[in-house]
Amino acid sequence: RNIYYACGLTHAFSGDIREGLGKITDIVRSGQVCAIGETGLDYSRGVDPEAVLRQKNLFEEQMLIARMSGLPVIVHTRDAAADTLAMLDRYPDVRGVAHCFTGDAGFAAALVERGWMISFSGIVTFSSAGDLRNTAASLPDDCLLVETDAPFLSPVPFRGQPNLPSRVVHTAALLAEIRGVSLEALAALTAENGRRLFGRNGAACGVSS
Repeated sequence: RNIYYACGLTHAFSGDIREGLGKITDIVRSGQVCAIGETGLDYSRGVDPEAVLRQKNLFEEQMLIARMSGLPVIVHTRDAAADTLAMLDRYPDVRGVAHCFTGDAGFAAALVERGWMISFSGIVTFSSAGDLRNTAASLPDDCLLVETDAPFLSPVPFRGQPNLPSRVVHTAALLAEIRGVSLEALAALTAENGRRLFGRNGAACGVSS
């Protein structure tokens, strides 16, 4: 009860695209979906033209579903900032969140300019993530979200262990510290941003691929 979910085909989806998209459309009609995704672009393992085209097709088809349904999109983007922004510009009426954000400050600014939110996972607590922390510290209040990406990316001091939803408090505490606010204020801010984006009263959203 009061738990909603997102549904989408990730960039790595290898099944039949038409069948997969049909299933998403059917699920959206159930009324229990709070977002489309995750979907997006990931060039971290190379930019094979055929694979890139498939990723772009998957991404665009789900942006179309989001436009038709009025749902936000959860976007995965790695080493694909320019193509991600180009896709968002094709659908200026669609909003969403760049989840598990690891991009640079320029990419973050471009997303914010387009009205998108940015979500930070446990990565922001890692000792190597100084630039990411600087980006997180400078974001406008109304663009900030926090997530677990469980079972991956456990925050410090649990790095390397399977992640749990309860550990989001450690990521939130780090974000509160670098933004100069209390944990309670950060929690209230991100909860309100989540409600505003997903249109649910405190709904918790998972992702199906």
